[in-house]
Amino acid sequence: MEKNTFLPVSIIIFLVFALSVSCKKKEAPQESQSFTEESHDFTSDAKTSRIEHIRFTDITSDAGIDFQHITGAFGQKWMPETIGSGGGFLDFDNDGLVDIFLVNSAEWAGHEVSTKKPGAALYKNKGNGRFEDVSAKSGITFSIYGMGASFADFDADGDQDIYMTAVGDNMLLRNDDGVFTDITAQMKVKGNDPKAGSLPAWSSGSAWVDIDRDGWLDLFVNNYVRWTPDRDIYTTRDGQTKSYATPDVYEGESNRLYRNIQGRTFEDITEVAGVYNAEGKSLGIAVADFNNDLWPDIVISNDTQPNFLYINNGDGTFASTAVASGIAFDESGRARAGMGIDVADVVNDGNMAIVIGNFSQEPLSLYTQMDNTGLFQDRAGAARLTKPSLLQLTFGVLFVDLDLDGFLELITANGHIEPEINAVQKNITFAQKPQVFYNDHGKFIDIGEAAGAAFGADIVGRGVAAADIDMDGDLDVLITTNGGKPLLLRNDSGAGNKSVTLVLKGLKPNNQAIGAKVTAWVGGIRQQRMVRTGSSFLTQSDIGRMVFGVGANSQIDSLHIIWPTSGKTQKIEQIPTGQLMVIEEK
Repeated sequence: MEKNTFLPVSIIIFLVFALSVSCKKKEAPQESQSFTEESHDFTSDAKTSRIEHIRFTDITSDAGIDFQHITGAFGQKWMPETIGSGGGFLDFDNDGLVDIFLVNSAEWAGHEVSTKKPGAALYKNKGNGRFEDVSAKSGITFSIYGMGASFADFDADGDQDIYMTAVGDNMLLRNDDGVFTDITAQMKVKGNDPKAGSLPAWSSGSAWVDIDRDGWLDLFVNNYVRWTPDRDIYTTRDGQTKSYATPDVYEGESNRLYRNIQGRTFEDITEVAGVYNAEGKSLGIAVADFNNDLWPDIVISNDTQPNFLYINNGDGTFASTAVASGIAFDESGRARAGMGIDVADVVNDGNMAIVIGNFSQEPLSLYTQMDNTGLFQDRAGAARLTKPSLLQLTFGVLFVDLDLDGFLELITANGHIEPEINAVQKNITFAQKPQVFYNDHGKFIDIGEAAGAAFGADIVGRGVAAADIDMDGDLDVLITTNGGKPLLLRNDSGAGNKSVTLVLKGLKPNNQAIGAKVTAWVGGIRQQRMVRTGSSFLTQSDIGRMVFGVGANSQIDSLHIIWPTSGKTQKIEQIPTGQLMVIEEK
């Protein structure tokens, strides 16, 4: 199959631009930023008060989710304390109900205060609005300084395994009928530089992706900065007391790419695949097919460094095209403090948009593909996202159709890294409100507390994930926090719209059809999705069920599936709403 390519003229233009900025010293996030007139959006929005049909109910306590994220902070303000925590949704026991996994950090050696070591938690969905903590009986009894997690059936045995990132060695947990075993060492996926004498890495985001389309799921691991307790650097905001550091004071650490060898082991192919880059300080990762050639591409948000965009060459290697494509920097040529990331077609026109959460005084980025080319332009201002996201420090970002009208809303989890930030910046707070942006055909409206009390309360938000936990046809939301409790929010939106839920069954070894591209035509509108892991920040949404909102329509008129390994297309006509449809690859 011939591979689509990006415009050569644009590559030349952006390479010239890159040379002009590459010699600039990378700066820490500033306390104030300037933006061009196009990026600003200071128009009032009269629709805000009228968007009242999207609403969530906080059911965390009633559902039995009793989890506390531990940062281990003991007064020295070590940088990893600011980043976690993650988690997300998976069906670990294959009972058809979506369960919850929550990542915990830990107490630092020599500074333990708890009688019981903090650990990750696994909550089984009991199907009646309640969850049961089954961590111990499932083998989740370890304590590491965890960051995030991603879930997939890497060994093709029919159940979802867990990869957990951490400060230090990561963990690969093999799922054997609902009981997990640590097999990290034998599978060679610790996340570290394999060279002898290298420091243990600090990993962040991760994603399972079949880069070579052989059916076996490969693993991409983000690494952040070279930090260890004995390499901690003193920084200050007020000139008197220590503050949490930003990543500009530390060296970066290259991400790692592991090729899955038939579920038996993994091979580090970082360098040969062309994704080695020690300048990156990576946090968020998302997978998409930006040039429609059926090969999965990877986009990564970097903190105070240019973002990465790796286009899959189809031969086991990637082309680094972020600068040429226009997503490496903001419009003034500056690398922002990129946190979480997600990718979606937000206006249903076939073009992809990349949203990235940034530091306070840096609004959201919304790099929007221009007419199916390889070029992107930051359209956050035109989409009305600049003003309502300017003061927030945004970690988690997730596109999800909350009211089932066929257009994807945007949820953000916000929270600063510095508890005393308000003492030096009066307009910035440590705990911040999460946000829901209603998608009005590509224009986003912050609907505030109208979305529920949880969106009017300040938290130190980090990750966002979505799943239909109660099987009622709409998507519920999990928000993780730093040093606090997560939020499990039931979707009680009252739009009266309908949906169809799809479960794709791929051929072995890619049982969950990760990488499958699905296009649904409803009332003349095209919606497109991909079965993929990663996205948001340190969290993963449910990949087992794909929910398509159809508004007031009674059916999906036509459904097109492109299966990931074979590239074959399967078409199904007239799928009625209100059902869960299992589709097997043929």
